[in-house]
Amino acid sequence: MTIDFTKAALLLIDVQNDFCPGGALAVADGDAVIAPLNAVSGYCVQRGAAVIATQDWHPQNHSSFRAAHTGNERDGQVLWPVHCVQGTYGATFRSSLDLKPVRLVLRKGFRPQIDSYSGFFENDRRTVTGLHGFLTEAGIDTILIGGLATDYCVLYTALDGRRLGFTTLVMLDAVRGVDYPAGSVEKALRSMQEAGVVLTNSTTITGSP
Repeated sequence: MTIDFTKAALLLIDVQNDFCPGGALAVADGDAVIAPLNAVSGYCVQRGAAVIATQDWHPQNHSSFRAAHTGNERDGQVLWPVHCVQGTYGATFRSSLDLKPVRLVLRKGFRPQIDSYSGFFENDRRTVTGLHGFLTEAGIDTILIGGLATDYCVLYTALDGRRLGFTTLVMLDAVRGVDYPAGSVEKALRSMQEAGVVLTNSTTITGSP
């Protein structure tokens, strides 16, 4: 696939301390996404692509936090440990992630009663984050996705990207998953393929060996 990088955007999804080893909602091997993301972001920005980072940005009392409820689900919503609380170390981007190429930081999940997996929509599927409008105004038709986690925020961002008409690529060496419940990573990859998402690697994008 030939990519016109002047019409492309790289989305760095939630590479934050709480999703990396030692964090409140750590993804196994989560730090492994950083080297390929740094490499591809430098490559993309040199060729005119926009680089955008999403950031989970929850209030302390967010409705998705298990601490506020009994059990692991509420009205079908998965409940999580307290994580990525606004202004905390856990919500901060991983220090080894190169943010110099980033043109826009898009914060999501800050509304107390609505969680937000996708970079495009809150989980009510109606409330927009502003990403679609930004990409449209910039004339972007292709999105490259990496980050955390494969089976949640990466998955929903990729599916929404396809639904909104973007050519969408997910770099498998630059994503890692929670795999909760068990098998959710495999299911996510299958769902993305069925939706027309291209599963590739950062080295294929950059042409590196």
